[in-house]
Amino acid sequence: MKIIQLLEKIKPGVQKRTLLLIAGCAWSIAGGILISRSLNYLIRVNSHLFPEIAIGLVFGILFYILLFARISKKHINRITLIKIDNPCFFSFFNFRSYLLMTIMISGGITLRLSGLVNPEIIYTFFLCMGIPLLVSAWRFFYSYAKNKKSL
Repeated sequence: MKIIQLLEKIKPGVQKRTLLLIAGCAWSIAGGILISRSLNYLIRVNSHLFPEIAIGLVFGILFYILLFARISKKHINRITLIKIDNPCFFSFFNFRSYLLMTIMISGGITLRLSGLVNPEIIYTFFLCMGIPLLVSAWRFFYSYAKNKKSL
């Protein structure tokens, strides 16, 4: 019982509303890293950027509409329905989402370093993934701003 009390004391607890801000920042950082790496590579090695950027935008928007809009809405709802007053700082994701994020990051790094796939395809895909991450981040920021009071 004392261990649980100790853990509760040292837990980095924040207001639920703050979790929305933290999630928005995390998704912005992830999307920003993917987009900046993508554009940095594509600008450096390609004189015809339009096709890659067009593909990135079209598929990025489709990824958002078909997948990320639902995922970000689910996370926003989960955060707002947390029953604890000051949940842990890291609870802006659930365990499954942390696991999925770890697999995706590891897979992206492995694929990029393996040389099995043309880097132009990889970095265009990074652009496709960065766009819905940034759009989703704005949903978190909007929910944060909309909920002026603590949830």
